[in-house]
Amino acid sequence: MDTDGIRLFVIAAELLNISAAGKRLGIAPSVASARLSKLEVKLGTDLFHRSTRKITLSIEGAEFLPYAKEIIAQEDAAFAALGRGSATVSGTLRFASSSTFAQLFIAPILPEFLARYPDINVDLMLSDAQSNLIEGGFDLALRNYAVEDSSLMGRRLAQDTRILCASPDYLKKHSTPKHPDDLVQHQILTFMHSKPRKLISSQNTVVSAFPPVKHRCRVVCDDGASMRIAAKAGVGICMSSKWNIYKELEEGSLVRVLPDYVVDDNAAIWLVYPKSNVLTATVRVFIDYLIEKIGEPPIWER
Repeated sequence: MDTDGIRLFVIAAELLNISAAGKRLGIAPSVASARLSKLEVKLGTDLFHRSTRKITLSIEGAEFLPYAKEIIAQEDAAFAALGRGSATVSGTLRFASSSTFAQLFIAPILPEFLARYPDINVDLMLSDAQSNLIEGGFDLALRNYAVEDSSLMGRRLAQDTRILCASPDYLKKHSTPKHPDDLVQHQILTFMHSKPRKLISSQNTVVSAFPPVKHRCRVVCDDGASMRIAAKAGVGICMSSKWNIYKELEEGSLVRVLPDYVVDDNAAIWLVYPKSNVLTATVRVFIDYLIEKIGEPPIWER
């Protein structure tokens, strides 16, 4: 397999420019174009759609890209094991994360990371909907649940404590629940597709679930930031990760509901990556950086 051609393909896919990819590798545009054409002949498919103005990845090229990255990562790891290769950490990191978490904790610390590693570029895929790492070609993702997929590996970043909360105005208007059974009398705001969580009393007895069984939730959403804003506005009682609302708890715009009960789900924030991937230097330094800046004890637990 022509790993030089594959490396050129990976860079061209990132830049969507064959000439620029060739320039990065120190080869002329005509040589770069010929090398990619040779790779396409060997693979038996077009990796790019070409026009006089631009190139785009073909469907086959998009499918091949994560495997191409893996081949290059394996080659780099093999050379590193022999004491060869560049000591400079470089490349593009494709990182998927909850948009809510990224707004609060990832985006603010990116400038320092980019200054520390000037040859690393970061592609962010931000959505509170969970994306498929392997199909999406991501190098690393942040997840707020334990890793159950056998094709993934994970590194725990921090505890994800979840609590019930509501605005003081809502509780003043609708009364403050004293027992989980009182929740059926309240408006409930919940996250889309979330499963009911057990509520445990201080005596470690399972007493109820949130949302209450067969209770019709007034508002369902798929964005953590919007749920926080809606709860502050007085929509109802919600369950939220403490990292999402810790500032509101400090300032008093949200207050904890049923503080004598805990959510029994042992949730945590994980950094996950495909098991088949070599953990490249780019991914390693980003994991280390996130642990340094966000890891235990996280700011929302201090």
